[in-house]
Amino acid sequence: MLTAVQFRRFTDNVSRTLRAAALAGVFFFPILAQAMSASAGQPPRDVAPVLIPAGVYRPLSRATTDPETVAVAAFRLDALPVTNAQFLAFVTTHPQWRRSRVSPLFADETYLRNWAGDLDPGPASPPDSPVVNVSWFAARAYARAAGLRLPTLAEWEVAAAAGYTTPIGRAEPDFVQDLLAWLARPVPAVLPSVATAKPNLHGACGLHGLVWEWVDDFNTAMVVGESRADAARDQNAFCGGAAAGVSDTSDYAAFMRQALRSSLKAKQGTTSLGFRCAEDLPSTDLPSP
Repeated sequence: MLTAVQFRRFTDNVSRTLRAAALAGVFFFPILAQAMSASAGQPPRDVAPVLIPAGVYRPLSRATTDPETVAVAAFRLDALPVTNAQFLAFVTTHPQWRRSRVSPLFADETYLRNWAGDLDPGPASPPDSPVVNVSWFAARAYARAAGLRLPTLAEWEVAAAAGYTTPIGRAEPDFVQDLLAWLARPVPAVLPSVATAKPNLHGACGLHGLVWEWVDDFNTAMVVGESRADAARDQNAFCGGAAAGVSDTSDYAAFMRQALRSSLKAKQGTTSLGFRCAEDLPSTDLPSP
């Protein structure tokens, strides 16, 4: 659940974005002992990542000087979002990211507040449910510890554009119905298992329908001119202001994602915001031109 301040910021951004528009399968969960056997303190990766083919991302909104499309190279994406069990393994081997020890520079009071303790997710956070209430800093630290990274906004959007059976989910009635139904539901007190998430065409499960997800460059979703120069600084990872142009005024879910990203700061978390990891393809695995 968003805090009152975040909710106001979120709804304000939704309003600004909409005004701009008007103007223009089986999850294998290991026991903790297996999870902690990862070498060199790396978080476990329980399911093989999926291949996301190269694609083109068309930003929902952009400045007049920005390109209309962004080419996205093929990459690998985790099939599932990171779970509480996986994040527990991470904070166990990286104590600086435990709730009682994390620096306030990198996480606010929302950090893992649904957990019962530093090393106890508790009944409200089942082992196989997506971890939430994690900051962007924590998500990025997790990914780096695993030798991975967060997907970029363009990568995530290309992966999430696919439906259950076709590359264009918005053309599938069942996909659209499920997506809109999820957006309309309140966040449950206990999130469901990642095993309940449906895979899309690429095999990525739960990009829609479980939780919102951090992306590496979330702070570029809607950036005002004066913050562009600071976008590389972690301390200034935020965004705001209305879009200069809108590519598709009918994509309601994309407006919601953009508004949420625009409302967040890097050290914040919410009860519906998680993450998953990505990685570049080795040069030997890149498709032939």
